Amino acid sequence: MEEKKTDWKSMLGFALILGIVGFMLIRNQEENRVVEQSTEGTEVADEILSPVISVKEALSNTPVASQGEVLLFSNKLVAFKINTRGALINEALLKSFKTYDSLPVYLVKGGDHQFDLEFMTKDGRKVHTKDMIFTPTTSQNAGNQVLSLKTDLGNGGFIEFRYELQPDDYMMDFNIRSQGLAQAANTSEEVALNWELQGYRRSKGMDNENRYTEVKFEYDGGSDDYTGQGENAEEEAEKITYIAYKQHFFSSILLTDTPFKSGLIESFNNFSANGEQDVLTKKFTSKVLLDYNGGELAYNMDWYFGPTDYDILEGYDRNLDEVVDLGWGIFGFVNEWAIRPLFSFLTDPIKGLGIPYGIAIILLTVCVRLVLSPVLYKSYLTQAKMKILKPEINKISEKYKDNAVKKQQETMKIQNEAGASPLSGCLPALLQMPVFFALFKFFPTAFELRQKSFLWADDLSSYDEVFSLPYKIPFYGDHVSLFPILASISIFFYMKMTTGQNMQAAQQPGMPNMKFIMYLSPVFMLVFFNNYASGLSLYYFVSNLITIGIMLVIKYVIIDKDKVLAKIEKAKAKPKKKKGRFASKMSQIMEQAQVQQEEKKKIK
Repeated sequence: MEEKKTDWKSMLGFALILGIVGFMLIRNQEENRVVEQSTEGTEVADEILSPVISVKEALSNTPVASQGEVLLFSNKLVAFKINTRGALINEALLKSFKTYDSLPVYLVKGGDHQFDLEFMTKDGRKVHTKDMIFTPTTSQNAGNQVLSLKTDLGNGGFIEFRYELQPDDYMMDFNIRSQGLAQAANTSEEVALNWELQGYRRSKGMDNENRYTEVKFEYDGGSDDYTGQGENAEEEAEKITYIAYKQHFFSSILLTDTPFKSGLIESFNNFSANGEQDVLTKKFTSKVLLDYNGGELAYNMDWYFGPTDYDILEGYDRNLDEVVDLGWGIFGFVNEWAIRPLFSFLTDPIKGLGIPYGIAIILLTVCVRLVLSPVLYKSYLTQAKMKILKPEINKISEKYKDNAVKKQQETMKIQNEAGASPLSGCLPALLQMPVFFALFKFFPTAFELRQKSFLWADDLSSYDEVFSLPYKIPFYGDHVSLFPILASISIFFYMKMTTGQNMQAAQQPGMPNMKFIMYLSPVFMLVFFNNYASGLSLYYFVSNLITIGIMLVIKYVIIDKDKVLAKIEKAKAKPKKKKGRFASKMSQIMEQAQVQQEEKKKIK
């Protein structure tokens, strides 16, 4: 299933981070984006809809045309419009949010939403509830609003769609049940539930929004999966318990207490298929199968129309926090248990410090660096010592230029005497990788950053445009973002510092060209991060500044060149200790390899 889900842009971002971390490892080894405007006039396009009939009329073959009645159904957070034709949600307006250009946020608007039950009659005809008229009744249930819509099956039978809405909740109870359906329907075949929704642009950065627009679903008792970012993507699953149409920072989710038997879930990437348009993101469709229970339908479900906010979704205790992409494995673990709690504490005005979001990102960066400081210190210390040892290592290289084994032995010996083994810097660099990848996932998906400003950036969840271009540059975009420029400059100076004198040295065979990497990595970040969340670029900029500062302190304050060299001379003057069994064995193996190498030279 996974091979068709490749999001090459995210993979490119991962590759950039991996390249930087990989560079550190190599150095340690060497020297050591408009929905509401586009949907005006699409309230319900009645002229293109098929005639509406009741289920009873459908079964008796006496159709009567009707357009249905629109009912208002709302609470403090969401305003719904529900049509008696098909008992369909025609509109879902989130009252507390605006789009990037100050328009209302609709998760459902006009004809972009379809919800239909499809079943077979005993005489082999196919019936759709989307073509039926439902009769509404309203009531109250413990302070909650209740809207019941029923179709008449005749002889007292009906199909009911029941909506129940709490005063202050994005989640709405939704039940489907029938009575007397078995008299008309062919219950030997499953009922197909079809759900379709069109996604629209609501953010300034179309590329970034579409990157995090996808279907997430839970199946088979708790497993979760997603359709991915392909132009056409589909997944099949069994025992489906929820389907989430995630549109970056807002989601429409259908949950069921009784798992759907099986289903086909699809997404079509409108933006990818037609790069000329900048309104449509992805279109989602799902077809799941419902089972009859004693010849009737009885499904207790829920609708969620609201923000893709981790804290809100987690509060329902339905595994909905998985809709927020925090990353897989250890990266998700770091985000869930470290990065998110810390960031919430810094920004929450009630349970935390209530710090402005831009400042909170800077403080988060400082905290991360402090936590990683022990392992970072070891890595940077090794690098600094390796630079001091470079003249000594060059002498060894010249002395044993015709004996690679002996050269390696003497190089390792002098490095160990100074406490600057290249391998000692590898582990610290590897330990940083989970944090690098976790933060790469956290900033673009953090709902808290949406429309939060800092300095020249008006939205930390989108790009920080400082200059608009009259044309679009492939991969780069039609604007210039400043934070990625600053991050790129800081990466350049960091790499220049860590490369140091190696730029003037001869390139070793089989090793990457360090000078090429030093120039490529900043350019890579400058281009790729131009359309990414500015909060992420801000983090990397501050992080690099801190790293450079640490390195300068180590170089000019902590490390004493004379002491390192004196340590080496003192180690040389000490009587050699008898080697242990393992060390002796390794020495013997290396000596044998040296002899074999010399014999091969003589034969040549």
